Amino acid sequence: MKKSQITLADMAKELNISVSTVSRALRNHPAISAETKALVRQLAERWQYEPNQLALSLLHKKTFSIGVVVPEITGYFFATAITAIQDMVAAAGYKLIIIPTDESENQEVRAFQTLMSIRVDGIIFSPSSQTRSYHHFEKAVGNGIPLVMFDRECEGFDSDKVLVDDYNGAWQATEYLIKTGCRRIAHIGGPPGLSISHHRKHGYLQAMRDHGLDVDACLLVESEGFTSDHGREIARDLMNLTNVPDAIFAFNDPLAIGAMSWIQDVGRRVPEDISIVGFDDEPYSAFIRPSLSTVWQPVYDMGMLAAKILLDRLQVGESLPSFRREILKPELVVRGSSKAL
Repeated sequence: MKKSQITLADMAKELNISVSTVSRALRNHPAISAETKALVRQLAERWQYEPNQLALSLLHKKTFSIGVVVPEITGYFFATAITAIQDMVAAAGYKLIIIPTDESENQEVRAFQTLMSIRVDGIIFSPSSQTRSYHHFEKAVGNGIPLVMFDRECEGFDSDKVLVDDYNGAWQATEYLIKTGCRRIAHIGGPPGLSISHHRKHGYLQAMRDHGLDVDACLLVESEGFTSDHGREIARDLMNLTNVPDAIFAFNDPLAIGAMSWIQDVGRRVPEDISIVGFDDEPYSAFIRPSLSTVWQPVYDMGMLAAKILLDRLQVGESLPSFRREILKPELVVRGSSKAL
């Protein structure tokens, strides 16, 4: 029999069982005995059976596809999260359709439209820094597509969410700088529209308040972007102040590294003159000189948990309780760019 002609019905006839039993055995359904599963798998392997995805979609009223919409796919953070999602959903028989938005709300809207048009079973997403309207999220939910939001949060939009305690991570970083003797601590914040920018800024502010330190408005700067070039530009302005900072806590590692490079270019020492702490713990942060103190995030765990929650939704559906909101804990990693306690 030709491989392209093999169907579930052929396998059912050969084994003298029902088509539904063959289907469930191939999906490792718990109701099917281990002996039957073994027989079905052996026959499938011998006949080199490949499932007809269109037929499966019609049978189960599913496409067995999950959309992943993220701001970008080349950096460590989102690439790691996507790997974790893939590792989780592949075992359940789903494939991913990944669409980057390049931090654009318009591209994000088009991504959701595309995924809805091909009838994905669910969407895992991290909103762009430009996202202000939630209409496309609401439309997906209205079409029966469950959503899981991760990393960044759209406050006021209800869905399952997997986040990191950015506030606490920023508080840890700032308190550490204070305990090492720093007092004029600058914060290079992220783009103002992001929930994570807001949380990291307020974690920094709270740590300063907790230790009775005033915040000079000149030391509180918002970056328009995420790159090391943005960090260099902001560090240039900070170094031109009459009273320069003795430490910088940056929204992410690229901003911190960009700031460090400018500070070193103008002849100041890190950390002897200025301590620097980033956020994210990008892999390269340990290999620059001095190595970057930063806040580690459990990125892989975040992706795995987001995928698990979505799979639970797809399997159980409306019978699940109210939306889940999971907050994972970050950890401060102290390296060479900040003074020792």
